[in-house]
Amino acid sequence: MATSSGESGGDLGEERGLGAAPGGVSDEPSSSRDEGAAAQPAGSRASVLWASVVVALVVLLALAVFILENGQHVKVSYFGAHGSLPLGVALLLAAVFGGLVVVLAGTVRILQLRRHARRERRSHRRRAGRTDAA
Repeated sequence: MATSSGESGGDLGEERGLGAAPGGVSDEPSSSRDEGAAAQPAGSRASVLWASVVVALVVLLALAVFILENGQHVKVSYFGAHGSLPLGVALLLAAVFGGLVVVLAGTVRILQLRRHARRERRSHRRRAGRTDAA
C-alpha cells in the first residue's frame, strides 16, 4: 500500500481511488469510467462563449426588471453634487462603483504580489549564480 509520500512505485491515482465514490471504492471497473469520460467531449470555446452570453442576457434582464420596478425618484448627494435619480438606477450605480473599488484594490494587491515574486526570482537567480561560480 502506498503512503502519502509516494514511497510505492504503483499508480497513486488507482490506489487512492481518485474519481471513485467516497472511501475509494467504486462500483465500476476503472476502464469503463475512462471510456465514459472520453464519450463526453469537453466544451468548446464557442459553447462556453454561448453559455456566457446567455447568462449575461439573463442578468441584464434581471437588472432591467429591477430598475423598472424601482422607478420612484430619490435625492442623491455625493461629494457636494446633488441630484435626483430613480431608486433602481441609484442602487445600480452604487453597486457598479463599489465593484470598481474592489477591482482597484484587487489590482493593487496583484501588482504588489507580482513585484514581490519578481524580486524573489531575481534574488534566487543571484544566489544560484554565486553557488555555481564557487
